Amino acid sequence: MVLVYDPSDPAQLADPFPTFRELRQSAPVHYSPPLRGWVAVRYEEVRQATLDRRLSPDRLRPFFARLPEDQRARVKSLETYLASWAVFRDPPDHTRLRGLMNRAFTSRAIEAVRPNIRRIVDDLLDGVVERGEADFIADFAYPLPASVIMDMLGVPRADLAKVRAWSRDIALFIGSAVSTPDKYDRAEAGTGAMAEFFRGLLAKRKAAPREDLMSALIAARDGEGKLSDDETVACCILMLFGGHETTTNLIGNGVLALLRDPAALARLGADPALDASAVEEFLRFDGPSGALTRVALEDIELGGQAIAKGQRLFAMLNAANRDPKVFADPERLDLGRADNRHLAFGHGAHFCLGAPLARAEALVAFRAVLDRLPGLAQGAGELRWMDSFVFRGVEALPIVFRPTARVQAA
Repeated sequence: MVLVYDPSDPAQLADPFPTFRELRQSAPVHYSPPLRGWVAVRYEEVRQATLDRRLSPDRLRPFFARLPEDQRARVKSLETYLASWAVFRDPPDHTRLRGLMNRAFTSRAIEAVRPNIRRIVDDLLDGVVERGEADFIADFAYPLPASVIMDMLGVPRADLAKVRAWSRDIALFIGSAVSTPDKYDRAEAGTGAMAEFFRGLLAKRKAAPREDLMSALIAARDGEGKLSDDETVACCILMLFGGHETTTNLIGNGVLALLRDPAALARLGADPALDASAVEEFLRFDGPSGALTRVALEDIELGGQAIAKGQRLFAMLNAANRDPKVFADPERLDLGRADNRHLAFGHGAHFCLGAPLARAEALVAFRAVLDRLPGLAQGAGELRWMDSFVFRGVEALPIVFRPTARVQAA
């Protein structure tokens, strides 16, 4: 029987690594009928795919262009805003958009937010420490990065639940492995609602700028001018969506890996000097992003496999990150791993803009969780993984621990 990568298979969705291992052993690039495209599973081919300009990230605009006019009209918000994301654009559009976003999303902005990260972490843990149990995703791993990026953008935290719902609907469109009748309608509604929200905020910031990311985006200029209103809204949606989705999964997957490896949990809990290398190992071992999608602009060859113009290639980041040609003992969680050249944040021109923020949040989060939740263990219940091959994370993660006192009195 020919082994096929099929993210619609619940077993592969929950644990794709045995499939990746077998695929890597036979060839670097394979065809996946369920995805109707090629999957690259070895490190070198995945890295090459991120650098080869003949492989385009612009997979949305061709999709919308092929739709009949009546269907295209029903996904107008998706086409207007998501197709404008820098992650889906080639140079020179990507270069311009990324440059303007860099002017707002600076290292100085990341440094300035570190105290707020600590406050949010402490507040969230204060909300659960006395209970002795929690849903780690809903109670901590999601609201932490969502609150941080909302504060940076100037979005009221009172809208956290709405942001979560909108983001879930957008994620369905970007990386769902299973098509449902309402998939596009939900994604269009979520994108439209988020865009309407940011258009209202945009008008307020134009009239009265603040010290936030949206005001910085409005003010950002380069030699070609500034972002249009639609581009500014698209950038805000991308920052809000990407600014929490990846980090939620990084923190959730990392804690799950520790819960499944008691020795590693005890080791990290006792040695804060491992914090930085542990975050990098969590990114490598079971990273928050599953695949980068590319479209061949011409006939090419990758890993000895011919890929025709117009065909899709899925660069499987988590498969590459367990390639034994690059990582010693790759199936083992090694919190002190040196020279960890993982590709969890991508590579090349499209390297994740928010990587420094995700790392900053994760460093504070893991240490605080280990220090403040003694006896941490996985709670009862079967895990349900996100229906996505682009993102990787659990929908919920029940945990138990010994109840302790809050940092501050209620």
